[in-house]
Amino acid sequence: MKKGKIQNIVWFALLSLTTIFFPFCESFNYGKALSQSLLYFESQRSGRLPHNQRVTWRHHSALTDGLQQGVDLVGGYYDAGDNVKFGLPMAFTITLLSWGAIEYGDQMISAGEYAHALQAIKWGTDYFIKAHTQPNVLWVQVGDGYTDHYCWQRPEDMTTSRRAYKVDADNPGSDVAGETAAALAAASIVFRRTNPHYSQLLLHHAEQLFEFGDKYRGKYDESVGVAKGYYGSVSGYMDELLWAAIWIYKATEKEEYLKYFLDNARDFGGTTWAITEFSWDVKYAGLQTIASMLLAQEKHTKHETILKQYRSKAEHYLCACLNLNNNSMSNVQRTPGGLLYVREWNNMQYVATASFLLTVYSDHLLPTNQKLHCQKRDMGPSEILAFAKSQVDYILGSNPMAMSYLVGYGPSFPQRVHHRGASTESYKGNRGFIGCTQGYDNWYGRAEPNPNVLTGALVGGPDMKDQFKDDRRNYVQTEACTYNTAPLVGVFARFNVFHNETPLIASS
Repeated sequence: MKKGKIQNIVWFALLSLTTIFFPFCESFNYGKALSQSLLYFESQRSGRLPHNQRVTWRHHSALTDGLQQGVDLVGGYYDAGDNVKFGLPMAFTITLLSWGAIEYGDQMISAGEYAHALQAIKWGTDYFIKAHTQPNVLWVQVGDGYTDHYCWQRPEDMTTSRRAYKVDADNPGSDVAGETAAALAAASIVFRRTNPHYSQLLLHHAEQLFEFGDKYRGKYDESVGVAKGYYGSVSGYMDELLWAAIWIYKATEKEEYLKYFLDNARDFGGTTWAITEFSWDVKYAGLQTIASMLLAQEKHTKHETILKQYRSKAEHYLCACLNLNNNSMSNVQRTPGGLLYVREWNNMQYVATASFLLTVYSDHLLPTNQKLHCQKRDMGPSEILAFAKSQVDYILGSNPMAMSYLVGYGPSFPQRVHHRGASTESYKGNRGFIGCTQGYDNWYGRAEPNPNVLTGALVGGPDMKDQFKDDRRNYVQTEACTYNTAPLVGVFARFNVFHNETPLIASS
């Protein structure tokens, strides 16, 4: 990414603003955080691990997934600290990883991490291709959260059910089909240069899945009941259909997808829902942000009316994060230490997604020096970026606990992550079978740190008073998820440029 003196001046202004607004912040090694965040996805791999696997305490697992149903479902990712493969959060993980690579691929190349980012994305997309066995059939879960949680076993030892679940024309799942379509479309943009044939294959599956999800409408957790207690689709499927449509439009530039996104804007909530979270379940803030950025292109001026309606809802979300909406109930709460706080369970996922959208939107505004229009006041791109940086720095250790919530980063980080594989002796070190309840007896309740470091994992994080208890049984705070780390990959890449260029500013 080429940068001149003007951009260095902008960065100097950012540095000054950061000091003014967040005096306790410091500069962190974002390149190291980027490397570690990508390493985490190797810890979460299911299936037959490749020869270049860097996380050596993991081994092959779940090699017969799908066998009972006569389909090959080996691969993909475990979502968190358990051994179930849940399709909806896995797809969102890949969408966010891909979006990060689209926005900040050059920065990832500069950091020497682009190949690892592509590998992390492809491990997911290869699995989705397998799982999409027919135009109107998508396998969306392997394993069962209820039986899985009875056992504390390494994935290499699993004895729990590996039953696979699908959505089809008779049992629809528009939300999971839409999110998977979005993931494949976003990934197709990433692979367009390096692997055009694969890019086209991803697009083919994305368009089929979108058509399937739109034609046979319904919530996937009504078809796959075992998903409801773990990844129930509270927001419904309309946000995912809009999300899929805009990503396929970005990948293909086919007007039919933009028309779908515009024609259904109101009825599907795209221009009516004002949301204060962006997550694996609720996509509105993400699709509203993308719609806002379309306004910068001259070819979209004819759609200005609807796109501005989308933008007003994107601004509501962004301003809520910045505490600039007039109604305090419309803003996102903050802890005394300044961390965005949405809810008790796994709050860091919302911090990570907010940091990503704020960073992306700041960069969208920067070239033309536009401002974000909030009810309390306007805010410029450098201020927005400074706030995003404060959230990232809190994650990395600039917080009242002086702890990094990114596992493996810095001198102090969670040692007892709620994770079956990390908390149990490595399969490479002990190939003896560890049974279902044996894991609970011998490993789960141990006071000692985990024998394996789950490097790059972003745990659930502190409570609303900035307090954190590093206890394996405290899963609300100590469990990590793929969709927590995924949005940070792009953000770390973006801030790594800042870290590396700070010396240049002084000499320019």
